[in-house]
Order: sequence, then structure tokens, then C-alpha cells
Amino acid sequence: MLEITIQNAKAYLLKTSSNSGFNLYDHLSNMLTKILNERPENAVDIFENISQDVKMAHFSKKFDALQNENELLPTYEIAEKQKALFLQGHLEGVDQELEDEIAENALPNVMESAFYFEQAGVGLGTDETYRIFLALKQLTDTHPIQRCRFWGKILGLEMNYIVAEVEFREGEDEEEVEEEDVAEERDNGESEAHEDEEDELPKSFYKAPQAIPKEESRTGANKYVYFVCNEPGRPWVKLPPVIPAQIVIARKIKKFFTGRLHAPIVSYPPFPGNESNYLRAQIARISAGTHVSPLGFYQFGEEEGEEEEEAEGGRNSFEENPDFEGIQVIDLVESLSNWVHHVQHILSQGRCNWFNSIQKNEEEEEEEDEEKDDSDYIEQEVGLPLLTPISEDLEIQNIPPWTTRLSSNLIPQYAIAVLQSNLWPGAYAFSNGKKFENFYIGWGHKYSPDNYTPPVPPPVYQEYPSGPEITEMDDPSVEEEQAFRAAQEAVLLAAENEESEEDEDEEDDYD
Repeated sequence: MLEITIQNAKAYLLKTSSNSGFNLYDHLSNMLTKILNERPENAVDIFENISQDVKMAHFSKKFDALQNENELLPTYEIAEKQKALFLQGHLEGVDQELEDEIAENALPNVMESAFYFEQAGVGLGTDETYRIFLALKQLTDTHPIQRCRFWGKILGLEMNYIVAEVEFREGEDEEEVEEEDVAEERDNGESEAHEDEEDELPKSFYKAPQAIPKEESRTGANKYVYFVCNEPGRPWVKLPPVIPAQIVIARKIKKFFTGRLHAPIVSYPPFPGNESNYLRAQIARISAGTHVSPLGFYQFGEEEGEEEEEAEGGRNSFEENPDFEGIQVIDLVESLSNWVHHVQHILSQGRCNWFNSIQKNEEEEEEEDEEKDDSDYIEQEVGLPLLTPISEDLEIQNIPPWTTRLSSNLIPQYAIAVLQSNLWPGAYAFSNGKKFENFYIGWGHKYSPDNYTPPVPPPVYQEYPSGPEITEMDDPSVEEEQAFRAAQEAVLLAAENEESEEDEDEEDDYD
């Protein structure tokens, strides 16, 4: 009887719960094992807590899998890539003196600039800034760079872009010949040959405008080269040079960046390129509109200035003024005339230096005909010259283009001047009187008081001249055909009668 009672009691303890799926026998066994292993003081007082811990232990593994594995994996992956930035190394096959010279001249002091921007309430945080600092060092160590600058950060929907502005040493920035342009020229030549063969078809009198060429390296919008990466530690990617058509179309569209350089740009008007080209065009526009410096920090060269001004109508180069003594911070805040643009203005055709698109066509016409058409003349556009004060910038519906302030009103004698662009939200500049820096962090969009609306499609061009030679006639009816035949017969009869009368008159004259 006793054995049967023990078996019934054990069977009762082994009964599984319909809620949790566990039985009391295993639960008590796990509790006693935990108490004997840990041997806590006053176990009877914490018996309920021990029971709760044993129950929670069953769910710890699933909880960790859902909570930790998916979240910590990307962080661990980025940390592994950024670990290489913290490893101290030297260039292979390069003398120590040359390495020190490159590091001293090319690598900027990002942490010092971040210290000043932090006073202005702008920045990326000390940790991220230091990682970017190490990433820039990696960039200058692996490329023949003469000067490097942290341009800023452009935000994206999936990933962000960290932008570095660099200038290569002389002779190290040779560009490869683009095969696409050569292919287009071949296609155009073949199409013209086919058109010459088919002379019977009507020819179009529309002449496509000449494509505006891109500016050469180290000039205009392509003065500097830009590298981007999504995170510090990931490889730097060199952006392609910008062409005028990309800047022109970028002014008409508004797209968010995805963080993938090869992503297509679906827009109207169609953009000639992918996201890397659109990013490069926006960088050029932001730099031309927001990169400023204190008045007198830069000056034009005395020897080359007059020649450039006579040749192209403006000066395109400048140099740092060694005699610059600085400007009071209060003067930088109170007057916008003490700030100037040191990046060339981009014209409406997408270039900083004007290009006459009909110059070659006029030379060809002069060889054939001496007459010139005044209708084909294009007036040269002249933008704002270099080192123009920002006080001449246009307003945006009674909104000033710039906002100035002190970093601290409590201690103004040690404060810095902060300049914020209202035209390009996210563009900032600081100056303590003698040194300055520009920085951008934003979505890469220009401020617009109105909602974005796509432009209206242009009117349809008249492809061929309309005339009776190519105009299709309507089919005549039966009555019209009968009337036309009757008119033709009447004309023939009249002609025969005239001939017969002439013959009779000739016979009479003969007689």
C-alpha cells in the first residue's frame, strides 16, 4: 500500500502544467540543486525568489537569441572593421622623413575643429569624430594627397556619407579617358553616314545644341577631388568629376540619398548618372554657396591676377595672406561684410568658367558664308567674383541667407563667431578671429519655401517642315473623281480644238 501511495504522489508531481508546460517534480529538483550548489544564507526566506529564478532560466536562451544576436551583430561587424584604424602602422617602402612630411601637411587637425564646433553646438560627437580622424589618416597614408579636409557628413535613408575633400600632389591626379564619350561619338558618326545614304526621306532641320564640356581638373567645379565612405573603417571611394549637365539637372530635382553609390536616380528631368554623380553635383553646389572665410584671410596673387582678369574676366585663384592680423569676433557677428566666398560661383550652364557653345559653329559658318546671324549670339554670363562679401547674397522671400551669433553670451571675450546658412540648412562656419573652418551635416537639400513640384515638360519640337511635299492628302470621293475626270476631258477637248483650228489657218495661208 505504501509503495502505491508513493507512486501516486510521484505521478501527481510529474503532472505537466497546461500553462507553462513544466511539472512540479522537476521544478523542485532544480530548486534543490540550485540551493545545494549556491548554498545561500537563509534559503527559506528567499525560497520564492529562487523559484522565480529557476522558472526564468528556462527562457533565458530564447530571450538572448531574440534580444542580442540581431542587434549586436552589425555593431560587432563595424567594430571589427574599425579595429584596424587603431592599429599603429607605417607606410611600406617609404622613408620616415617623407612619411612625417606627408602626415604633417596632408592630415588636418579634425579634433581641433571639432572642439570649436562643439562650442557652437554643432558636431558629430567626440567618439565618431575621432574615428573619422583616424579614417582620414588612413586615406592620406594610402593616397598621394597634398591637402585633405573633412568636408562634412551627408545623411541618407539607409546609410550616410562621410565626405573628405582632397587635393592630390602635382602629377598624381591623371584621369582616365572615358570610353562612354568615345562610343557616343562613334554612334553619332555612324548615324550621320546612314542619313547621308537616305536622301529620299525628309531631313530634320533641328540642330542639337553643342554639349558643354566639363571643367578640367584643378579648375572650377572640379578644383578638388572628393572621397566618401559610409562608416569610418570602410574603404574610401573616389567620386567621379562633375559635368555641367549634372549640375543643371540637380538644380531641378530633389532626391534623398540612399547611401548606395550605384543606386539609380529616377527623376524628371532624367538625371545623367547614378547616386555617385548626384552626390558629387550636390557637393559642388553646397561648396560654392556655403564655403566662406573672414575678409582678408585670402588675397589674389599680384603677378597672375591681372593676366587672369584680362583673359577670362575674373580671377580664379588666390593665396593665403601672410599679413592677415585677424578680425574681432564682434565685428564678424555684427557685419556680414567681414565674410567672403572663397569658392567660385557656378553659372547657370553648370560651369564656373563661361563656355561659348556656338563659337565653333560660327567659325564653320565664316568659312562657308561671310554673313553672321545675330540671333545665334549668346551673351556671356558673369557670376559673382571670388572673395565677394556674403552681404551681397540674395534673400529667400525676406529670409536672410545667413545667421550670425556668438557661441556664448555669458563670456563674450572668449566666444567664437558662428555663421549658419539659411539657404543650405546644415552648413556652418566658425572663426575666432584668426582661424576658421567650414562644416556641413544635413540631407544635401537646398531650402525651398514652396513644396517641390516637377517642372513642366517642354513643348514638342517641329521635326520636319510642313508643306505639300510631305503632307498626306485625303482620299477623294466618287463624285470628286468623276468631276476631276470630266475637267481633264474638257481640257483635252479644248486643246484638240485649238490644234485643229491652227491647222486650218495654216492651210488657208498656204493656199
